[in-house]
Amino acid sequence: MKNSKITFIGAGNMATSLIAGLVNDGFNAAQISVCDIDEKKLSHLASRFAINTHIDSSKLIAGSDVVVLAVKPQSMHAVIESIAGSVQLNSPLLISVAAGICVTDLNRWAGGGISIVRAMPNTPALLQTGATGLYANIAVNQEQIGLAENIMRAVGLTVWVEEESMMDAITALSGSGPAYYFLLMEAMEAAGVKLGLSKEAARLLTLQTALGAAKMALESNDSPAILREKVTSPGGTTESALKVLTEGEFHGLLADALSAANHRSQELAQQFGES
Repeated sequence: MKNSKITFIGAGNMATSLIAGLVNDGFNAAQISVCDIDEKKLSHLASRFAINTHIDSSKLIAGSDVVVLAVKPQSMHAVIESIAGSVQLNSPLLISVAAGICVTDLNRWAGGGISIVRAMPNTPALLQTGATGLYANIAVNQEQIGLAENIMRAVGLTVWVEEESMMDAITALSGSGPAYYFLLMEAMEAAGVKLGLSKEAARLLTLQTALGAAKMALESNDSPAILREKVTSPGGTTESALKVLTEGEFHGLLADALSAANHRSQELAQQFGES
């Protein structure tokens, strides 16, 4: 891993977060290169991390072990076709962090026979607390699997799936997941204000409660269901609140929400593939 050369195509937030995570983990910055058409972004990354930058991706791909495709989904087709010649010549591992782009399409645009890992990180990756789903095509070897995992672990935890169709479920659960929690926080804060708390107090209490609950769940061997039971006293306030949520079909509503996100992910993959 430490001797691997990594090239990033795209210098946006996700690329910056991955670079920061790698450098913080002790990865040699001299082995990292970035290509982008925005020279200001390149200058900022070079001064912050002492990495290599260039506006010509073909020069960077030569000799690279890994190429991380960190561009927007709608730009991916054009980007892949522009580097296809260099990719075919040098055979690096491609890691795509663009949502909704299938490995089959990436491979076809690159000319075929390419080792590709598809990654679905979520926005907390920007703070190195992300959750990333990973899928590898049949051309990826064990060493490349280790490389991909180490790179994505720089911004949080990773989970591999054996079927690419499961990436839509990951998109629905963890990719879109932060927004669900933000909505819950928004609703709890508003309810707290309605009950008489100041907006500042309601916000701080909501955020710290969310953080504490997540930390308890991560550090406990108990399932969320058991943890919920442990904090729910019979006839108490928590039981009263949970009864309202249960009667309001809270579980079913969430299941429907994730199903809708899963379906939309499938639709977008088809659209991007046809573009």
